[in-house]
Amino acid sequence: MNQKFELGLDELDVILSKVHSCINNKDTVVLLRGDLASGKTTFVKNYVKYIGIDECVTSPTFSIQTMYSSEIFHYDIYNKSLEDFVALGLLEEFEKKGIHFVEWGEDRLEKILQEYGFEVINIKIEKLNNKRLYEVYA
Repeated sequence: MNQKFELGLDELDVILSKVHSCINNKDTVVLLRGDLASGKTTFVKNYVKYIGIDECVTSPTFSIQTMYSSEIFHYDIYNKSLEDFVALGLLEEFEKKGIHFVEWGEDRLEKILQEYGFEVINIKIEKLNNKRLYEVYA
C-alpha cells in the first residue's frame, strides 16, 4: 500500500485505521520519518490510544526505547547512527513479538530489516499549515 493522507490532528483515525489494518496482528517495524516536531511521537501516542492501551506515551529521545503494554515498542534514534543502534544491541529488540515504532528510521535500517525478513511499514510525515501529510508505504 502506498497512500497519502492530508489530515488534521482530529482526523488521525483515518490513517491509524489504515496502518492498523496493514499491521494486521503481525510483528511489524514502523519507521517514522519527518522533520523535528512533524508529529512522529504524536502518531505513536494516538496509535497506542487507538488500539485501547491507556498509557502515557512520550518521546524516548533520552532513553532510546520505551515499551507500552507488552507488545508496543517505541524507539527514538535521532542522536544515534545505525552503527550506534546495532552496537547497543537494539537490532535484536526487533525479534520481540509486537509492533516496533522507530522515529528517525533511515534507509539503511530499512534495508537491514528487510534482509532479515521483518515486516516494515514506512510513514513519512510532513508539516503543513494546520495539518500533516502522511505518506504510508507498506
